[in-house]
Amino acid sequence: MSRMSVSAAPRKTTHGTITPAANFDKEEDAKRLKKAMQGFGCDEKTVISIAAHRTNYQRQEIRKTFKTMYGKDLMQELRSELSGHLKDAILSAMMSTYEYDADQLYHAMKGLGTTESVLIEILCSRSNQEIVEIKQTFKTMYGKDLEKEIRSETSGHFERLLVSMLSANRDETGTIDRAKAQKDAQSLYKAGEARWGTDEATFNVIFATRSFPQLRATFDEYSRISKYDIEKSIEREMSGDLKNGMVAIVKCARDLPGYFAERLYKSMKGLGTDDSTLVRVVVTRAEVDMVEVKQRFQQMYRKSLKQFIEGDTSGNYRRCLLSMIGDGPY
Repeated sequence: MSRMSVSAAPRKTTHGTITPAANFDKEEDAKRLKKAMQGFGCDEKTVISIAAHRTNYQRQEIRKTFKTMYGKDLMQELRSELSGHLKDAILSAMMSTYEYDADQLYHAMKGLGTTESVLIEILCSRSNQEIVEIKQTFKTMYGKDLEKEIRSETSGHFERLLVSMLSANRDETGTIDRAKAQKDAQSLYKAGEARWGTDEATFNVIFATRSFPQLRATFDEYSRISKYDIEKSIEREMSGDLKNGMVAIVKCARDLPGYFAERLYKSMKGLGTDDSTLVRVVVTRAEVDMVEVKQRFQQMYRKSLKQFIEGDTSGNYRRCLLSMIGDGPY
């Protein structure tokens, strides 16, 4: 193999809409929250002005300080004072990053049926380190092993894909090996379009272990040898949750902000709103790449994310979401 076939992928820099608050004073924030929840009713605007304008680290500091100052759990206080979708958004924001992902995975599997789209969104988009932290946090919060729970709630090739994601073994070196991309593209072609039936295991190995830049190179090579793009091939060859999971990995590898822009769009398009997805994506991307998610949303749907949120939400819930995406005068 020629050394020229290996190159470094350009690093993508992303930007959040929530950044560390200047002159952060955790005691002052704790005092303001206590005052906002005293007496009849709750001063929701004050709660939003803090929760939507502090980083997750700063919110955790406020939680600890509140308990120290008043001997009360801030989450329980907020839970009793707020209601509706605003309560969901604020409580989601106030959890630690890994607590929230673990919570979402737990509730996606709790009770009758499983919300597979949540499992796919979280497990197919997070880094190795994030997956490791989520697994540890899940065990701490629920006393259960996340992999065992996933195995009991899913089956077949979809189960294998998620267990592969949970192994947190994706290459994250950021190098691109062109020769390997060509070889993998041939393997994917032979496993799908070039045969009767599909060899899902080959897709699983490549999709679960290669870095996102390496997968992009592989998908480019695939387009050269197949009459179908990789995403189209997956949609032709697979079905159900496995297809959705594989397509999600393609989208995350190609354009992570674009993937989340689409998740937001689908949560609001048509009749009704999928508020749990809307809240989850806003909360989890606000400090990571929401600037880029908003840019991709505008490019993909010819309307701003702000316009969509304004059209689908109301009141202080709307105020909270717009603040988190950096579009609120609040």
